[in-house]
Amino acid sequence: MTPREIVRRTLEFGGPARVARSFDGSDFKGAGCKARTRATDWQALGDGRWQRTDEWGNTWSRIDPTSKGEVVRGVLENLSDLDGYTFPDYTHAEDYAEVVQLRVEHGDHWLIGHMPGFAFNIARKMRKLDQYLMDLVTEPDWISTLHDRIDVMLADMIRNFAGAGADSVMFPEDWGTQTQTLISPELWHQEFQPRFATLCGLAHDLGLRVFMHSCGQIRAIVPGLIDAGIDVLQFDQPDLHGIDTLAAYQQDSRITFWCPVDIQQVLPRGDERVIRDKARQMLDELWRGRGGFIAGYYGDNVSIGIDPAWQDSACDEFVCSGVRSRYKTDET
Repeated sequence: MTPREIVRRTLEFGGPARVARSFDGSDFKGAGCKARTRATDWQALGDGRWQRTDEWGNTWSRIDPTSKGEVVRGVLENLSDLDGYTFPDYTHAEDYAEVVQLRVEHGDHWLIGHMPGFAFNIARKMRKLDQYLMDLVTEPDWISTLHDRIDVMLADMIRNFAGAGADSVMFPEDWGTQTQTLISPELWHQEFQPRFATLCGLAHDLGLRVFMHSCGQIRAIVPGLIDAGIDVLQFDQPDLHGIDTLAAYQQDSRITFWCPVDIQQVLPRGDERVIRDKARQMLDELWRGRGGFIAGYYGDNVSIGIDPAWQDSACDEFVCSGVRSRYKTDET
């Protein structure tokens, strides 16, 4: 099977020969849109501080040279600034040339078109998270207008990724704290689930699968995400939900989980036996030789303070144990 076929069968629960993976020998290639935006590179300010501007015009800061940082000033300091704000233009097919090139050069791999998020991930930065969370309750009309404008832009991006030959789109939205969603599940279902359903529906109509990353514990909205059309949920902290809980979602739907061994509860322990046992548990409960799981890799060992060898042992276990011949199953 080609890497592309491995991933396709994984998403369809069609019994791939081995577990799909995103580390050495990855089954995936990915690219984004190269439209000209306000984005700048990180700049060292001295005293260990770094700063950059993102594509929307938000100012980011960090206090080390490797972490992702956080927004310290949103571009929409007042909601009324929205009237004169110009969004990045994602309508031009030529800005997706890298996707086209990857499709030609790596036709046997699964190709992901990387998006900047859905409405939440973009709007929360434009207003800065603390203010945005208040806006959701106190300024619902303004926020819905902002979300509407973002959705139009994202629809353009989805159409262009499909036209460029992508197999899926993927976006990041960190919806959870360590204990619960950042907003009430009721508000999420009211304001966001219909938007997810519309954009996922568009992607599916164009032949694309939809992958979503989220940090945090978001059990309360996972069923809504599945109903809205998310095909893959990428979690770096699967144990925050519980492997058994994730497996239970698969009883009623073909949802695929893409995860490394948990980056907070397992990898930092540095115990190879525990790490390998966890990798096998994930295969045995989420993949089972029939699909529904992608073996992941967390790409910033430095920021989570682990020896790369610890994660290498997880990858080795995924490869060695993640073969269909290890499972006696007729599931397709």
